[in-house]
Amino acid sequence: MTDRTTRPDRGGDQPPRPAASIVPDQAAPPDRETGTPPAPAPVADPPAADPAGQPAGSAAPSAGDLPDGDGPAAESPALKRDRAQYGVCAFLALVGGLVIFDATTRVGQAINSADPIGPKPVPILLGVLLLIVAAIYAVDVARGGAGEPEGGEDVDLSTPIDWRTVLLLIGAFLVNAVLIDRLGWVISGTILFWGSAYALGNRHYFRNLLIAVALSLVTFYAFAIGLGVNLPAGVLQGIL
Repeated sequence: MTDRTTRPDRGGDQPPRPAASIVPDQAAPPDRETGTPPAPAPVADPPAADPAGQPAGSAAPSAGDLPDGDGPAAESPALKRDRAQYGVCAFLALVGGLVIFDATTRVGQAINSADPIGPKPVPILLGVLLLIVAAIYAVDVARGGAGEPEGGEDVDLSTPIDWRTVLLLIGAFLVNAVLIDRLGWVISGTILFWGSAYALGNRHYFRNLLIAVALSLVTFYAFAIGLGVNLPAGVLQGIL
């Protein structure tokens, strides 16, 4: 009867409860072959603290937990508008206005009944389209739009201009413009195509000459038969 707890008297204190006995961990059974007990398990070392005072494995404080002035800038600088693009918009608008003005003042009406529309609508339409493109471009620039320089092209901007190639191409076009009336398109066009291939670095001279002659003949007859436009024949008049 001594192990039972008695109920306290009314208004009295609770009787003390017996302390819970601590049962030691049971040791692992010894090895059946050698009879020696197993070695105790090693105790893991506590995690070392980093130089900042945070224990290893703890998460670093986020940018929002840092006090004001200690973290990186929250806002990036605003993109600057490329005001030079407004010059392109003004140029397009000027060209469109000049085209419309020229079409309404200098271009005549229909010259025969087979052409009731006349030549005015096409330049007027082109001028209106240029004005629309200029307005849309100006709005895009005002909203911060900017084209990516050399996007999609493998161009090394640090490479200097190859003036030799540029001058050779200009020379080929000038020779064609001077000789087209005297020698005809077939000869001047051959010089143009062959000279352009040479300026661009192609050194297959005989093959390029054959290709240039073929291109000149094809374009000559394509304009004459397909479009009804006779290119100058020059010294080959009566042969072609």
